[in-house]
Formats: sequence, C-alpha cells, structure tokens
Amino acid sequence: MRRIVVLIALASLALTVLTAAAVAAGAFLLRDLGPLPPRYSGPPLPRETVVSEMTSILAAEGITVAREPSGGIRTCHERLAGQHAPETVQAALKAAFERARSEHGWQTGPDLGEDVLTLKKNNWTVTSGFASTPPTGLPAMVIVSMTCIDGDPTTDPTAPSAPPVEPVPASS
Repeated sequence: MRRIVVLIALASLALTVLTAAAVAAGAFLLRDLGPLPPRYSGPPLPRETVVSEMTSILAAEGITVAREPSGGIRTCHERLAGQHAPETVQAALKAAFERARSEHGWQTGPDLGEDVLTLKKNNWTVTSGFASTPPTGLPAMVIVSMTCIDGDPTTDPTAPSAPPVEPVPASS
C-alpha cells in the first residue's frame, strides 16, 4: 500500500513538472513579436504609372502593346497585349525586362520557371511568358500581366462620410 502511495506521489510530481514545462513552452511560442513586415517596400505605385512605364519599356525594344480593359471593379490587375515577329519575340522580351531592371528600378521577381519572366517593383509584379511557336507567317502574341498587392489606392473609391450626429433634445 505504501508503495502505491509513493508511486502516486511521484506520478503527481512528474505531471506537475510536465505541465509547468508545457506552459513555459507555450508562453515562449505565443510571445508577441511585433507587427509583421510589409509585403513590399516603397510607396504603392499608381496603376497608370505602371501601365505607361511598361508600355514605354516594351516600345523601346520594338514591342507594340495595347492595354486591355480591366476585368472588374476594384481589381488590381492589368494586361498589355500585342504582336511581334516570332523570330525575335523572346530576345525582345528578355531585353525589355532587362531594360526595366537596369533603367527603371524594377527587380527580378519570383522564379516561375524558365519560360516566364517576372519583375517586381513596390506593390506591383509583372509577368510575361513565351508562347508556343505560332504558325508560319503569323506574328507571335505578347501578353504582359501586371498585378498589385493590397489593391490600388488610386482606384479604390473613398467611403462617403456620415452626416454628423446631433443630440436630440430631451422631452419634458
């Protein structure tokens, strides 16, 4: 009987130590590390600035593109589409993306494979891929997609202000 009491006391002591250790580890894991870092650096760029900059960069390499209409309200996505000679389209796109990095401050974006070029600048990411070879005699399609992070502040409508609340006089 005495042995059972000793075993219960040791088990209780071990359980208490394990509980204390679990609470200490949980407190360590749940400590406040402060705010999360921003998802991008620099001020957000307006949509029109990015579209005109990318259009001029592509034009400098001989790629003529037109802006396609945005798909919906409050979306943060733009597309430029055009055509180019199939023999030089890959070289022209690579040169345009290199020009964007060297002359306009764009940085290499996330790696999406060898057939996709990516750039990033502030809150925008630009991607373009190499399409399959078009049939003989037809120009190659060029599509450049531009997506921003956290919405485009220049196009989001401002919330209407509420009318001031006036106190109602108490009835007597």
